Amino acid sequence: MNYLGYLMKFAFIFPGQGSQTVGMLSELSSNYSIVKNTFEEASEILGYDLWKLSQEGPKETLNQTDKTQPVLLAAGVSIWRIWQQENDNNPELMAGHSFGEYTALVCAGALKYSDAISLAEDRGRFMQTAVSEGEGAMAAILGLSDDKTIQACNIAAQDQVVTAVNFNAPGQVVIAGHTDAVKRAIINAKESGAKKAILLAVSVPSHSSLMQPAADKMQERLMKVEVVSPSISVIHNFDVATKTDPDIIRAALVAQLHNPVRWVETINKITDAGIELLFESGPGKVLTGLNKRINKNITTKPIIDLKTLEQALEALR
Repeated sequence: MNYLGYLMKFAFIFPGQGSQTVGMLSELSSNYSIVKNTFEEASEILGYDLWKLSQEGPKETLNQTDKTQPVLLAAGVSIWRIWQQENDNNPELMAGHSFGEYTALVCAGALKYSDAISLAEDRGRFMQTAVSEGEGAMAAILGLSDDKTIQACNIAAQDQVVTAVNFNAPGQVVIAGHTDAVKRAIINAKESGAKKAILLAVSVPSHSSLMQPAADKMQERLMKVEVVSPSISVIHNFDVATKTDPDIIRAALVAQLHNPVRWVETINKITDAGIELLFESGPGKVLTGLNKRINKNITTKPIIDLKTLEQALEALR
């Protein structure tokens, strides 16, 4: 509830891969030219029409890691720019799930949008080439405790890699690693009582140690990009902490590639900061759904079209 002289504290969060859909942000683009303008900025850097890809697909191309990440960045930044156009209030904090951390850093002023677009494409390419086709996999484990999921991975690993990589919500953990080891972990998880344990339609074992080659390349790549202290604090995936030093921010982005996304802890940290309201800036409502399961003391509102934009703005009036 808002009172005269009282502004509700809020935060912005940005989704990672899996939120993209063909046709996303089409309604917002019809009413805000800044959406297409933001995508056009990216297209000039990338050398292909990013807006056309986001609106027409094909889905298979949109879902390629080196295409998905620039699309998600452009979408999140577009919505943030609309927000700035419509509202003078800035969030207390920002955070992003996996790649969404890059979007958060752009919107917080730590990274230039133009630099981040190139980084997004390279990051996706580095990830895709870190393992051979068919070598890596990811799976969602539902209805099992974190400890039992980790145990299922430890038993399944044998001489390969399989680890818990996304702590998305209580009873919802994503695992990643070598394909055979992931399949063994799925069997172990089911035997341990998981409600569901299913392979995901991705070929990159994100946030596992198999991403170390991508992290090494990203470390070198990030040294060529200007990073400054963010004007809005960003909570990082790697250690659930905020940072101001540019070199430490770079290090966190490198570590993020081969370490788990600690989303449950991130949302609880935001709540502990006295924040009552979150806005999900990007296509889809993935984080909104996760947050409901994490902490019932916080409200998350997605911004994906005109109706949800108005609801978000109204929440602060």
